Amino acid sequence: MGLQVLNALDVAKTQWYHFTAIVIAGMGFFTDAYDLFCISLVTKLLGRIYYHVDGAPKPGTLPPNVAAAVNGVALCGTLAGQLFFGWLGDKMGRKRVYGLTLILMVVCSIASGLSLGKDPKAVIATLCFFRFWLGFGVGGDYPLSATIMSEYANKDTRGAFIAAVFAMQGFGILAGGIVAIIVSAAFKAKFPAPAYRVDPLASTVPQADYIWRIIVMFGAVPAALTYYWRMKMPETARYTALVAMNAKKAAADMSKVLQVDIDVEQEKIEVMAQKRSHQFGLFSWEFARRHGLHLLGTTSTWFLLDIAFYSQNLFQKDIFSAIGWIPKADTMNAIEEVFRIAKAQTLIALCSTVPGYWFTVFFIERMGRFAIQLMGFFFMTVFMFVLAIPYNNWIQKEHRIGFVIVYSLTFFFANFGPNATTFIVPAEIFPARLRSTCHGISAAAGKAGAIVGAFGFLYAAQSRDKTKTDAGYPPGIGVKNSLIMLGVINFGGMLFTLLVPEAKGKSLEELSGEYEEEAEPSTELQPGHNNNSTIQV
Repeated sequence: MGLQVLNALDVAKTQWYHFTAIVIAGMGFFTDAYDLFCISLVTKLLGRIYYHVDGAPKPGTLPPNVAAAVNGVALCGTLAGQLFFGWLGDKMGRKRVYGLTLILMVVCSIASGLSLGKDPKAVIATLCFFRFWLGFGVGGDYPLSATIMSEYANKDTRGAFIAAVFAMQGFGILAGGIVAIIVSAAFKAKFPAPAYRVDPLASTVPQADYIWRIIVMFGAVPAALTYYWRMKMPETARYTALVAMNAKKAAADMSKVLQVDIDVEQEKIEVMAQKRSHQFGLFSWEFARRHGLHLLGTTSTWFLLDIAFYSQNLFQKDIFSAIGWIPKADTMNAIEEVFRIAKAQTLIALCSTVPGYWFTVFFIERMGRFAIQLMGFFFMTVFMFVLAIPYNNWIQKEHRIGFVIVYSLTFFFANFGPNATTFIVPAEIFPARLRSTCHGISAAAGKAGAIVGAFGFLYAAQSRDKTKTDAGYPPGIGVKNSLIMLGVINFGGMLFTLLVPEAKGKSLEELSGEYEEEAEPSTELQPGHNNNSTIQV
């Protein structure tokens, strides 16, 4: 029993409102990526400013537990936000929750940059506190942006539109590098400082403390600019009609958006409302039968993908230092080090990360989600082993450019692959009343993988065999072992991709089986139970 308003959305030609929705939702992801990844640009600067080995004024390094906290605490907040706001988006509506996430991001971005304290521990603790809540707001953007875009789009270009929203993440990563380059270059010109070897005491000027604060606070700007337009968006018709059961409002909203006349069809909504008692909940046998393997596929692939993806993004500066692409810290002053790290990460983003996202946008409706995800995991696996197995040769000076090229290709195929598709598919294959919740669960599984990557890779990359001396011991052997591990993880992603269905060219109702559900009342419970005992979420 199809509703005219939903059919109209499925067959609508690409219009201006599609692009407006992409920009509004996409700016949230631009901000998300900026906020999550900009911290990796300044962690070494934080070490120089606030931590000194044995009190000596030489290039400081954040202790492993502190570095893990600074890099990973926002991911912990993001995981919690994805679960909470995903659930709330199905309960209260996508639009009503959408503005809350932006407010949280604006306030916590500014507060993170204003982190103060009497000593280094207090500053870092305050920074971590606000970055947790920043991540909480960022987490809400994942299920809400994906669900809103999927419910606005037509069925023939839906994948490309959701991918375009997610592709703004690449521009966010790129913007983080550019802002860091501009800020560090300005400070470098205004407050020149000698390299550490020339004058250790003067190599970190007091003004360097402003650099990381400005970089972190800039994340509030795009979020603030987007808030007004988010509040102007109407609620999606699929939520209004299928969840809130308000056919009149759904038809009125979409008539304005699509600029066509749409019948209210309140009678159909009333019939659907009468059958709501038969609708299965998230914790029901019927959900497990229909979508259990789908949810396992979306959670497992996102979990495995993010272990690799966030490990690479958050700690690529350590990899570049290990192979000598970024000079040793004691050959530069603090501001120069930020500039070099930002330049390296910007180059990677420009040459591989951003193009990878847009390859997905252009090819997803031709190749399909399944093929792109499988291909991406395959090439990520191959390139990780190409880097890891001959690692001791790669770190030789003459091979460093080759290492960076192959390393960049892993980013390209992550984004022209599972990093995009794991975001897209959960927004398409679950029922409207559970869509935001299931996307939030899938995304939270991804952030659990990111946390494993952020904390685990940090220790693995720094690990050394304590029974041997440094003399003659290959530098960065922890990095080699980590790359091998990431290759194995990517191979696991290939296997779990087999559980993910293809969503190309189908309506959301076809994929979720909602019309079948109306035709055949659910009998999902075990013998001896009645339908009313199904747990509703």
